[in-house]
Amino acid sequence: MLQVIRKSILGLPEECIAKVISMNFRSDACRLAMVSKAVKSAADSDLTWEQFLPSDYQEIISSASSPVVFSSKKDLYFPLCDSPVLLEDVRMVLRGA
Repeated sequence: MLQVIRKSILGLPEECIAKVISMNFRSDACRLAMVSKAVKSAADSDLTWEQFLPSDYQEIISSASSPVVFSSKKDLYFPLCDSPVLLEDVRMVLRGA
């Protein structure tokens, strides 16, 4: 039975898996990335990690006093949580779940 469920889940398009993962906590996304290559790809995707960023994240990073460099939404999320971003003399840090 577990094999049937696993095969049916892994048969879903990556976008569907990413959407399901994005409805959980970011820590769950990191754990789920270890399940399989297909789930890792979905868990690490920009579609997943954009859901964890604030809706105005583009405005936030464009207002930063120094450039914010990132190669993916996941790469953007953790530095925003770990270190303050200076916005017009105001420090801002994202709080992760």
